[in-house]
Amino acid sequence: MTTQEEFEAASQRAQQLPSKPSNMVLLQLYALYKQATEGDVTGDRPGGFDFKAIAKYDAWTGLRGTSKEAARQQYVELVNELAG
Repeated sequence: MTTQEEFEAASQRAQQLPSKPSNMVLLQLYALYKQATEGDVTGDRPGGFDFKAIAKYDAWTGLRGTSKEAARQQYVELVNELAG
């Protein structure tokens, strides 16, 4: 099980990755972080032409039902994989 300290350290490492991940990986990191810190997505899906907000919302929605602890673990594992 991942501790809060490990999660926070991974969050810091994610800001200093050696190369910028693809947009899909960035969305995955975003969604896992939001699920780990806030739980299931709330509010309405953004509309209009704010494609970035829509993509973020959809990525986070894809994790609905995932526990905060599981999301935290997956986030740490992904950051560790990206950091090498």
